[in-house]
Amino acid sequence: MRAATWQGKETIEVVDVPDPRIEEPTDAIVRVTSTAICGSDLHLYSVLGMYLDAGDVLGHEAMGIVEEVGPGAGRLSPGDRVVVPFGIACGSCWMCRRGLTSQCETTQVREQGKGAALFGYTKLYGQVPGGQAQYLRVPQAHYGPVVVPHDDTPDERYLYLSDVLPTAWQAVEYADVPRGGSVVVVGLGPIGQMAARIAAYRGAGTVIGLDLVPERLEMARRHGVQVIDTSAVDDVVAAVQDLTDGRGADGTVDAVGMEAHGSPGASFAQKAAGLLPDGLAGALVEKAGVDRLAALRTAIATARRGGTVSISGVYGGAIDPLPMMEMFDKGLTLRMGQANVRHWVDGLLPLAQRDDDPLGVLDLRTHRLPLEQAPQAYAMFQAKEDGCIKVVLDPAA
Repeated sequence: MRAATWQGKETIEVVDVPDPRIEEPTDAIVRVTSTAICGSDLHLYSVLGMYLDAGDVLGHEAMGIVEEVGPGAGRLSPGDRVVVPFGIACGSCWMCRRGLTSQCETTQVREQGKGAALFGYTKLYGQVPGGQAQYLRVPQAHYGPVVVPHDDTPDERYLYLSDVLPTAWQAVEYADVPRGGSVVVVGLGPIGQMAARIAAYRGAGTVIGLDLVPERLEMARRHGVQVIDTSAVDDVVAAVQDLTDGRGADGTVDAVGMEAHGSPGASFAQKAAGLLPDGLAGALVEKAGVDRLAALRTAIATARRGGTVSISGVYGGAIDPLPMMEMFDKGLTLRMGQANVRHWVDGLLPLAQRDDDPLGVLDLRTHRLPLEQAPQAYAMFQAKEDGCIKVVLDPAA
């Protein structure tokens, strides 16, 4: 089969790889009909290459048609149309029973000290081949895949249940925004776009989005978000306070993570780490402070006293310098973590199915390209060229 593979820093190649096969009774094989590039994939593309091997199949946002199932795959059947959550979970362990599917004790990558295995996401999370391919082996298929209707709507109605929607929903849940309250979303990429829409859907009275990319600002504006162009204001904190009775937001969401704009020192450290041999680079990332923290600092600064900061962007550094005095003095609550996708998705599916599309799932994808164009798609997405906000790849095109 054909698959998008990592071959080196900022080098993606679509090559022939072996077809996946049933390896465990709870496996399923899915023929991928749509697979998206996530902002987290860009971290692999540029920063986290020390945790990848040449030839690793990328991608953790996928859906398609079940082709084959193992004897332990539950009610899943060949022909089912399914969305595949990016985290691999069993559904029955102590963590899964408490809704913490991102920490599944059956698939935890204990040798790396990490939580549940993920599709297409480095040695740290199990080095499981990803979904940017024609076919995908899905472990724990008795629980993970979500069956969706065989209707005539495009895949994008359901595809984002794999990651974007549950990640954004959890980000808003963790931000603890009261009905009628205020929320700041830092970064209006795909997760930020959906977090802002979800906050409004859940009853926030004031939803503020921060970004500097014109197309992102315009998309958020289309959905009723009050946007602030961070490149056009001298004081972002003051601009937020002007919209929140001088206090700051009840909750803030960092939807950016380790590669935020406005962090030149950390940007240099990331690039320097990328030039080292993998073992040394990994140690530097894990033991040092190499994240670009501008987005997180903005989320902290724009939260009101007693407010909550929700972190959905990916971070990796161990000793990142945080403004502890400010956080303590303001009495902030921080919540964060990998999305517990399977915990949220059953409640989100009815929203995705609604004819009125309350979360605007059909207004997120800006580019749909053949899988063979994955190298160009990664480069375009990273450079934010051609108004690119969300790319979906089509393995059949």
